[in-house]
Amino acid sequence: MMRIVKGLIKLILILVPIAIMAVGAGMLWLSRSQAPADGALQIAGLDGEVTITRDHNGVPHIKAATRAGVAAGLGFAHAQDRLWQMEVSRMAGQGRLSEMFGDATVGTDVWLRTMGIHEAAVASLDVMDTDTLAMLENYARGINAWVEREPRVFSSRLPPEYLILGVEPEPWTAAHTLTAIKMMSISLAENLGEEALRLGFHRIGLSDAEILDILPYLDADTPPPMPDLTALLGLDRAPLEETVTTADASSVFAEVEGMLATGASNNWVISGERTQSGLPVLANDPHLGLMAPSIWYLAHLEVTEEFGEPRHLIGVSLPGTPYVLLGRNNDIAWGFTNTATDAQDVFVERINPENEDEYLTPTGWARFGQAQETIKIKGGEDQTFTRRWTRHGPVFPASYKHFDKLLPENTVTALQWVALAHDDTTALVGPRLFNMRTVEDFQAGFEPFLTPMQSMVVADRSGNIGLVAAGRVPRRDPANKLMGRAPAPGWNAIYDWRGYAPYRDLPRQNNPESGLIATANTKIVGPDYPLHLTFDWEEPYRLNRIETLINGSDEKHTQEMSREVQADIFSPAFAGLKPRMLRALEGRQLSEAHRKLAEGIAAWEGDMGRDKMEPLLFMAWVRYTMIKTFEDDLGFLFKDWFKARGKVLERLLDGKTVRNWCDVKTTDAEENCDQIVAEAFEAAIADLSGRYGEDSGKWRWGQAHYAKGAHRPFGEVDALKRFFNVEVESGGGPFTLDRGYTQLQNDSDPYANTNASSYRGVFDMADLDRATYIQTTGQSGNVFSGHYSDLAPLWADVNSIQIPASDVTDPEGVWTLSPGG
Repeated sequence: MMRIVKGLIKLILILVPIAIMAVGAGMLWLSRSQAPADGALQIAGLDGEVTITRDHNGVPHIKAATRAGVAAGLGFAHAQDRLWQMEVSRMAGQGRLSEMFGDATVGTDVWLRTMGIHEAAVASLDVMDTDTLAMLENYARGINAWVEREPRVFSSRLPPEYLILGVEPEPWTAAHTLTAIKMMSISLAENLGEEALRLGFHRIGLSDAEILDILPYLDADTPPPMPDLTALLGLDRAPLEETVTTADASSVFAEVEGMLATGASNNWVISGERTQSGLPVLANDPHLGLMAPSIWYLAHLEVTEEFGEPRHLIGVSLPGTPYVLLGRNNDIAWGFTNTATDAQDVFVERINPENEDEYLTPTGWARFGQAQETIKIKGGEDQTFTRRWTRHGPVFPASYKHFDKLLPENTVTALQWVALAHDDTTALVGPRLFNMRTVEDFQAGFEPFLTPMQSMVVADRSGNIGLVAAGRVPRRDPANKLMGRAPAPGWNAIYDWRGYAPYRDLPRQNNPESGLIATANTKIVGPDYPLHLTFDWEEPYRLNRIETLINGSDEKHTQEMSREVQADIFSPAFAGLKPRMLRALEGRQLSEAHRKLAEGIAAWEGDMGRDKMEPLLFMAWVRYTMIKTFEDDLGFLFKDWFKARGKVLERLLDGKTVRNWCDVKTTDAEENCDQIVAEAFEAAIADLSGRYGEDSGKWRWGQAHYAKGAHRPFGEVDALKRFFNVEVESGGGPFTLDRGYTQLQNDSDPYANTNASSYRGVFDMADLDRATYIQTTGQSGNVFSGHYSDLAPLWADVNSIQIPASDVTDPEGVWTLSPGG
């Protein structure tokens, strides 16, 4: 017996080290999927030599004689650092995620395939000019050269995700790049959700005045009265029963909802008359969904010969595209915010009761466009569905946005959307950025930019500042009183678009007397502006705060002062709500512990600092106030509507609503808002005690409001997310300039920061080499890289790096690409 035991011990002593060595060898093999620091490769089709020199932050400085050459270099660098991210983007755009991720993404694929995004991208290749096609094709050439290379000894050719999921990349094409550009419109689409909510609220029996209580317009807007949707769309006159809550399809399209309308931004430009340097200062921070790796990739492109002098582009690029989209060149700097123009309309299409393949148009019945689509599912059987479209656009899956419950039988909904254009010339702008030299060049050069419409501020080295809101704006019939606010009857020609506004008529400013141009997703035009852009502007808290901080200072403005404005964590909305909510606690019996918490809120000045308790408690208090006030009234529509809504709460607590929303429908007594707000205070404390412990002295906003840079798909896999996610504590909130948006409807993690400043750039035109840049994670998307998350702490502290146009000293490595192969 002892001999057997001794034998087993010897066997274990032999096998365990072997197993450890095997695991270690496997990890080493995967870790060597990172690109070597230095190298050389011949690529067929290059028009000259390309060098890629990386600095100590992993930022590539790419130099070539032509724009096509630097595009090849950027494609090569993107593939080295972000190949998996690009893979997910192009597969999403094609509606093919389930080939990699299985049945969990079938609903997402159905929606994306229905939209026909990749089909529109392929068609748009026909409107590309020679310069653009050269950049697109050489960019693909650079990507494919890296993917198809012979890997170094004992290394994986592909990043770890490919190996773990068993995926092999297909060759990259120019159409994939146009698809990636179109996918940006998905994340910045604003109007669709508001249209669905107004329809839904009407169907559950809310009056127009009640809908305005919960979806208010800006005070500056005076839209016409909403037409009667029941008569317009032929809706059932009986209010929709709330029993439909048990059968909604929200989980099927949850990932789609996470993509849509997650963007916001700040930008401003200040005239040299108001700056210390005497030339303009410009700042930009677009707020997008956080992810790992970051949506952006920092890069410096230098074209040495094509323009007769070296021309530089420095800033952030979008992996999957060959352009620096935000940043500066030799002579100008620029920044974007989402204009949020209403570039989408939902149309209700009436099906022929005698032929389900036809729908009603102003001139009679017409056939649906149809195509059979097959979703290939990893580990499962293929699923097929029929994709349909009308003269307006693609027909939504029936259950999307509850449309099958909200609308009559024998109807479907179709989407008309600028982003689905088959003649999308947006990509033509990219090559032009190298040689724009003035504000006027920039404004003229963005005419091809169609989608998503952006409010662009720009400054040049001659001291000019300007704005242009570039994008395709639908023109609507004056008789169309819906004006994009709710679904329209597809059979009535009044609601058809009347073409698009001329570029010359889009919002534009040059050198205003105030010396300041700022935008933050709220209204950018005055009452006399003739075009309709939207009625669904963001609340103006952030824009008002920018103007207060910049106009309220007597000092000459500096680049550092703009950084400090970007770092501002004061919440005007919460500061305004605080006294209104504390009023509900007056005269109430609170425990000693709860009384001290209320005193802490009273002393709090509204700053959303990550080391403070009060922002967390107040956010939880707002959350429970909204749940207890509105959930019973809005039923199955509540979660689609639920977010922190400052103006809605102000009207509610000031008693300016048309009904008592605070009354609980399931009780006989009539509750008032003081009761509900007081109950919400207790519920918030109980919630935080359950999540973070009974000791409120240990509650911290930064702990709950961590920036959640989630990897796809491993960000939700318990065994892997600690390695692949990039998470850092963060301050700010939904109404601060250093924005940190939360998903309050997510009961499991309602306070996490999921949407924030994805990039920050600040430029003094007096010395562009001192400009600062930062993105949220690091340059590499390879989890084994030292540059996977090294920028995250800088980003969290609102600090940045510099990327001068001069040659890199002490580089991390240099790659040389040359013609041949």
